[in-house]
Amino acid sequence: MSSQSKSHPGRVLAMLTAMIAVLFTFTTLAAAQDQPAPKWELYGGYSYLYPNSTVHGVVQGAAPGALPLSSQLESNPRGAGASITYDFNRWFGLTLDASTHWGSGEAGLPHRIDDAAFSNISFGPKVTFRHEHFAPFVEALVGDHRLMPDAFHDIDKLGLMLGGGLDVNLSRHVALRLFRADFVLSNYRYGPPGTPSTDVRGVRLQAGLNFMFGGEAPRVPPTAACSVQPTEVFAGEPVNATASGSGFNPKRTVKYSWNGTGVKVAGSDASTQIDTTGLQPGSYVVTANLSDGGKNGFASCSARFTVKEPHPPVISCTANPPSVRTGGTSTITSNASSPDGRRLTSYSYTSSSGEISGNGDTATLNSRDARPGHITVTCNVNDDRNPPLTASSTTIVNVEPPPPPPPPAPEIKQLEARLSLHSIYFQTARPTADNPEGGLLDSQAEILKTLAADFKNYLKYKPDAHLILGGHADPRGSEEYNKALTERRVERTKNFLVEHGVPATHFETRSYGKEDQLSTDQIKELIAQDTSLSPADRQQMLNNLKVMVLANNRRVDVTLSTTGQQSTRLYPFNAKDFLALISPKGGEKKPPVKKKP
Repeated sequence: MSSQSKSHPGRVLAMLTAMIAVLFTFTTLAAAQDQPAPKWELYGGYSYLYPNSTVHGVVQGAAPGALPLSSQLESNPRGAGASITYDFNRWFGLTLDASTHWGSGEAGLPHRIDDAAFSNISFGPKVTFRHEHFAPFVEALVGDHRLMPDAFHDIDKLGLMLGGGLDVNLSRHVALRLFRADFVLSNYRYGPPGTPSTDVRGVRLQAGLNFMFGGEAPRVPPTAACSVQPTEVFAGEPVNATASGSGFNPKRTVKYSWNGTGVKVAGSDASTQIDTTGLQPGSYVVTANLSDGGKNGFASCSARFTVKEPHPPVISCTANPPSVRTGGTSTITSNASSPDGRRLTSYSYTSSSGEISGNGDTATLNSRDARPGHITVTCNVNDDRNPPLTASSTTIVNVEPPPPPPPPAPEIKQLEARLSLHSIYFQTARPTADNPEGGLLDSQAEILKTLAADFKNYLKYKPDAHLILGGHADPRGSEEYNKALTERRVERTKNFLVEHGVPATHFETRSYGKEDQLSTDQIKELIAQDTSLSPADRQQMLNNLKVMVLANNRRVDVTLSTTGQQSTRLYPFNAKDFLALISPKGGEKKPPVKKKP
């Protein structure tokens, strides 16, 4: 008989209490999870039995009247178990369970009364609390329990198993059964009536692998995706938002609800239109919530669009021609564009005087009834926004007074006769290259002022007339130097006349340099014809004839284009600046002559 002759109900109770506590902990964690279940589960693994029982009975082959023997049954670690479960849903299934624990007796050795084999075939309900990673379960099994002590015969009895376990999911189809603990309850009698019964009140512990087949695939949480088109707009332009979902229950209708941040958006369909009227430039977000009404049938998504900073159109306008006579017309042309690529819808024009008509990119200004002076024309353009953005530009049209009626032919002849045309004389080597605006003495400036006044008056009747300016230099200096000098003299004369009102377009200039010079005989003749000279002055000029030849060739001649009339070559002998004008000093310096040794 074994030394363990006493029962250990406290040990069994402690083991079951601990296992039930662990089981209910995982049951609580898994109860709220919606995990799809397989159709079939096939378990196989190791089994350990603690019978917690004392066997009472008469040994087989003992003499009649022999007294019953009693012995505490030992724990049996030699066992294997298997079960198959059909799951009706994710919670409830029916399990067919089988396990066997064999004895340790060997051939030729005496049997031990405290060594017993045990097996069972049971059937009953199983309730599983499925979680993504854990699957705790409880079960109640009823079936055939066979106790097989080595010293007694085998007996089959109806037995009960109550317990549960914990599966750790390794994949969708494989789980590690971390433990399975069942309370084992069955009764046996080994001997004639009156022999004490053998009551098994033990625990069966198992661990192994659980294989799962069939059933629905795990449901992927639904997802949603949002988009907007276009992603960049100007305020007032519509934006279309669209949401699409996947993974929802196909048997349910998906409902949509829209909301936005800083923007009004509504709707219950997969697409909705966003009104951007009045929105300030910036970024805006719209969100769609999708739901099929199920417990986990919800998803949301967001999309972003930008309201751009608006830019008004730009416009410029020109007048052709820019100047008209009173009663004349000018064409106003607008050149407009939109930096934002908007369509330009309308043009409009206003003028400070006169009449303007046109509503396209061109208009016509009529200066009828307008006074001489400037007319300001304003060009406007709008883009296609609502309200539109506007741009403006201006251009100027100069209205000139009508020309005076031409005088009778005899009066024109008299005006041409009165036109004061005198040649202009310069000092030696004036003006210089360093000071091209100098070199004009006061006496010559007065002559040019009179010429400017007469010629402007003449242009009223002969608007096509112009002055031909021809520059000359004395024979001293190189050809290149004299050419440049005469160009400066002509340009100085022209600029002075322009400063005093003669239009710059009424000139023709020529530079002769050393060409076409007055000879000594021509100078003598000019001195003889000058009535302003006394006989003594005339003789003095002839005595200095060489200086006079040089002085008379430093000049600019003036010719009137309409008549060919040439300026009078009358040297200003009586001018206050005569001595400065006639002085031969200055001019191009000749290089020094090297003396021979």
